[in-house]
Amino acid sequence: MTSQPTQHIKLVTADPSAIGLFGLAIVTLVASSQKLGITSGYSLIIPWAIFLGAFAQLFACIQDAKHNNTFGMTAFGAFAFFWFGVASSWMIKLGVFGQALAQSVDDRQLGFAFLGYLIFTLFLTIGAVETNKILLIIFILIDFLFLGLMLHSFGVAPEFSHKLAAIAELGIALFSFYGCGAAVLNAHFGRIFIPVGAPLRIFK
Repeated sequence: MTSQPTQHIKLVTADPSAIGLFGLAIVTLVASSQKLGITSGYSLIIPWAIFLGAFAQLFACIQDAKHNNTFGMTAFGAFAFFWFGVASSWMIKLGVFGQALAQSVDDRQLGFAFLGYLIFTLFLTIGAVETNKILLIIFILIDFLFLGLMLHSFGVAPEFSHKLAAIAELGIALFSFYGCGAAVLNAHFGRIFIPVGAPLRIFK
């Protein structure tokens, strides 16, 4: 009996980092406006946290999994669920789920969540050293964001920590916009149209 020939089909999918970075850029831009005192309240940050911060990055996570990109999958997935959690926390504070939950809020619990994300992001920052300089800058700024959020939630130097988080978050938005633009246009033109900087080659 002769064996049947086998065919291998290669599925080509687009790089999802652009949409993931776009989601990160939009949500941090909107959220930083509140921290900087330009806007107030959480109500109109919540939709952007859910649909851009969470769903856009979750989509990028799933697509990165198809690319066998463990780093991108883990980063986008973890930050997607971060924004789901933050949006839910804001809704609890606003009384969406009832006054009993709103009245029993203890911000120190968020502080421990931010601590966990700070530890996690420090590992990712090490990995970002071998990606490109724009992504490395974004992760360093995310480290400072979580540091500021953690300290503020624990009541440590509240004015300084709040300002630290606000400036870091705005920086994340600006560099994420740059990274998004680079990912789209470099792929579109098939060459380096917007440079993102070579990896530092420290660990490789």
